[in-house]
Amino acid sequence: MIKVAFFAEIMIPDFDGAARTIFQLVDRIDKGRFEFLFIYGTGPEKIQDFESLKIPSLSIPIQQNYSMAIPALADQRLKKKLHDFNPDIIHIATPSLLGFYAQKYALKNQIPVISIYHTHFVSYIDYYLKHFSFLVGPTKKKIIQTQNKFYNNCDKVYVPTTSIVSELIKMGVNPSLMQIWKRGIDNTLFSPKKKDPSWLKEITGNDHPTLLFASRLVWEKNLKTLIDIYTLLKQQDIPFNFIVAGDGSALDICRQKMPEALFLGKLNHDDLSKLYASSTLFIFPSHSETYGNVVIEALASALPCVIADGGGSADLIIEGVTGFKCKPKDANAFVNRITQLLRDEKLRTELGHAGLEFSKSMDWTSLADTYFAELEQMSTAVTDSIVKIQAG
Repeated sequence: MIKVAFFAEIMIPDFDGAARTIFQLVDRIDKGRFEFLFIYGTGPEKIQDFESLKIPSLSIPIQQNYSMAIPALADQRLKKKLHDFNPDIIHIATPSLLGFYAQKYALKNQIPVISIYHTHFVSYIDYYLKHFSFLVGPTKKKIIQTQNKFYNNCDKVYVPTTSIVSELIKMGVNPSLMQIWKRGIDNTLFSPKKKDPSWLKEITGNDHPTLLFASRLVWEKNLKTLIDIYTLLKQQDIPFNFIVAGDGSALDICRQKMPEALFLGKLNHDDLSKLYASSTLFIFPSHSETYGNVVIEALASALPCVIADGGGSADLIIEGVTGFKCKPKDANAFVNRITQLLRDEKLRTELGHAGLEFSKSMDWTSLADTYFAELEQMSTAVTDSIVKIQAG
């Protein structure tokens, strides 16, 4: 039995893309091969029927609904739990206070560490510090130094796209530690079969084409360009609906700037899947994504995409084949592609079909199998090393 101590800030299944990825693994744990201990700040008192330790956390002012675990407030409980559990492998979700606590423990006890690169934090700084431009450079430098220290002390780092791997190498992360590990999609949940025009008409009140944006409403998602796209489209002689699915700290300003858009808030998976399948186009100007789960959800729904050519999500679109990519802050480029597609149903159908076929290669079960096989290899390597030391 391989014992894995799993550290994460937030353990709520549908909280965000990172949490959904984590629970795709949690739901596939073979309890005959692995024993997991989950240590986290925000979530239920227990993760399914696994051994769990919830520790105090504090909210993060600049990220609504997000929190950071504070291991110093549970130091003795943590030490005892880890001592009693005696892990073979440490999995760390984020280079946070909790993440560095876990890594320090792993290094001290010569336990291998695996991590999955979930969030491209450095890309957020331009948005968080847009009113303090003199702080942008030093803050990015500090974040890069911190993340490099963390990832270069891991034994394996799963990264979802080649674009992000290239960026991390430029920042100073050791390429030999990184491995491409994409994200999967549930093709039974997100599917063109969920198309429901009558349900969509109840929301819009008409049969006009529907443009969809789905994401957290935070400025690092390049909402300024989204607003500019909306404003330019309103000047076009084309009837359309503009739907925003999601919630966040920028909601009120987005409502003010896009008064005729339909804001549906955060939707459950069933409604979101119907919305993807029933809409006409998916619009996504964010260029800060590590991966872009919403893009692959749209592709799996045969929904043509017009997205930013930046960040990890850009790797999901083959230009002119599964969608279009535009210069991240060029609202006019987005509008040109959107109007082109609104006028060309045949092209929309071709893009939607190609995107659907592409999404079928994103299988969560095979990705999970890779992860669990990696855990076994890491555990075996440690065991072999101990045997050699004892024999020597």
